[in-house]
Amino acid sequence: MPEAPRIDRDPDQPERLVASGAWWLDAAPDLDQLVHRLDGSAEVLDASEIERLDAAGALLLLRIAERVAIDHAAINLQPEHQALFDVVAGAMRSESEDQEAPLPPLWQEWLGDIGRAMTGAGGNLRLMVGFLGLALARFFATVLRPAEWRVTATVHHMQQTGLNALPLAALLSFLVGAVVAYLGATVLRDFGAVLFVVDLITYSFLREFGVLLTAILLAGRTASAFTAQIGTMKSREEIDAMRTLGLDPIVVLVLPRLLALIVMLPILALLATAAGFLGGLAVCVLALDIEPSMFLHRMQEMVELRHYLVGLAKAPLFAATIALIGCLEGFKVAGTAQSVGERTTSAVVQSITWVIVIDALAAVFFMELGW
Repeated sequence: MPEAPRIDRDPDQPERLVASGAWWLDAAPDLDQLVHRLDGSAEVLDASEIERLDAAGALLLLRIAERVAIDHAAINLQPEHQALFDVVAGAMRSESEDQEAPLPPLWQEWLGDIGRAMTGAGGNLRLMVGFLGLALARFFATVLRPAEWRVTATVHHMQQTGLNALPLAALLSFLVGAVVAYLGATVLRDFGAVLFVVDLITYSFLREFGVLLTAILLAGRTASAFTAQIGTMKSREEIDAMRTLGLDPIVVLVLPRLLALIVMLPILALLATAAGFLGGLAVCVLALDIEPSMFLHRMQEMVELRHYLVGLAKAPLFAATIALIGCLEGFKVAGTAQSVGERTTSAVVQSITWVIVIDALAAVFFMELGW
């Protein structure tokens, strides 16, 4: 059985400490007592007589060296123990340096976060543009080959993204139309111009609210569904199986979803606009004493076709953005359930953000055109 750990001063050389025995985890209580009994200083620690040494013993040697102010170079060890001691000493030195490193100022952290966010946004934009180019290339290559058209899948996604979302889109637009009518009446009543509430409702829904509310709804509903569906398929290696069978995932998974959303979002936007008109009409009739015939006459008198075209022109852009982001985030899934959740959240956030950005740019563009 190994000897118990010991450390003593050399009687002939008091500045020299001699360690012997087994310096390992099983003798930790004895080693701890040895450390606390030491006092004074020393110049050399002779540990060449140590029989066994593990990480716990090496750590205690470091504590002893620190207590008696001995440099690590003045610790003599057997060659087979020296490597372990150097590893433990290096780890302790790195930890000490990390603890002593000063924290950067708060403004530097903010700038770093902003820089990382901008870099990530730029990378995502480049990736999305490249993904759009890939989808367009596959689309034009498939158009000339009707046998590769995924009609059934496209119709299925038209039902899922369009028809199933119609009740919610109509309800949301109806309520927003009522709110816009109330807000407009609150301001215009003071000027005796309550009738102009009809203009406000009509212009806002034809140009903005009809298509924008629908796009935001689909960004939360459809983009998340696309990401979850494709991400789950990737985590189950179904996409790899498609490639093995000679099927292109872009043609099979992306194009049907993209085409379905491009077709259905303008239709949903039109129906949502009509629902918004009904919400505004209900408030005008019930609260503002405006007859339905007067409401409709004012709409026909003041509204021009260009206002509807402005809203309709943005619908395909919104649809393509939502579909591409939803599918792209699905392909980014790493294969775990946590990754599916993270990418689904990212798809919703990015879709809503880009929809609003595109809408703002379109508003400036059409304003400069005089539309």
